[in-house]
Amino acid sequence: MLTEFQQQMADAVAKLSSGEVVSFGDIAASAGRPTAARAAGHLLAQSSLELPWWRVVYSNGHLPPCNPSLQAERLSEEGVQLVGFRVTCSPRGRFQR
Repeated sequence: MLTEFQQQMADAVAKLSSGEVVSFGDIAASAGRPTAARAAGHLLAQSSLELPWWRVVYSNGHLPPCNPSLQAERLSEEGVQLVGFRVTCSPRGRFQR
């Protein structure tokens, strides 16, 4: 069972559309706790929920170390541009240009 805060973060991730890339901090902020980026990361790492986890990265665009190849592949399929394992441009979200 998720806490209210965890559910709010899960809802924010679930609402991300194709090509929309945000940071863990963005997810925490959307749930009302902008300093809880690690909690967002923990939720995605430990959750069995079906969420588009690949659309959430570090604030500097780097992909987290857990399965970056799969994450990069999924992001690329959605039109996100990467250099190595770092987002440089996305159709929507934090890295939109």
